[in-house]
Amino acid sequence: MVVTNMRELLIYAKQQKKLRAEEHRRKHAHEGKCSGLTDKEYMRYRVDGKKTYSKARKFTHNRMWKYDKRYTVNQLKQIAKL
Repeated sequence: MVVTNMRELLIYAKQQKKLRAEEHRRKHAHEGKCSGLTDKEYMRYRVDGKKTYSKARKFTHNRMWKYDKRYTVNQLKQIAKL
């Protein structure tokens, strides 16, 4: 197509955008529309969360304050830097 003015160029660009979108939809449509996971599929996936968050809390609530071994202020400052 030969474009001679701006109005034709805008119409041509809009048509090409629609054609590209339709081609993309046709190319990526596997078995109809996409849908969410079923309960069986959802339960199959396991996502692990963060595992280190509880270690520091357990240390500061238990072992840090044992009476047979107390920390000095300098040691506590070094622990805080870590």
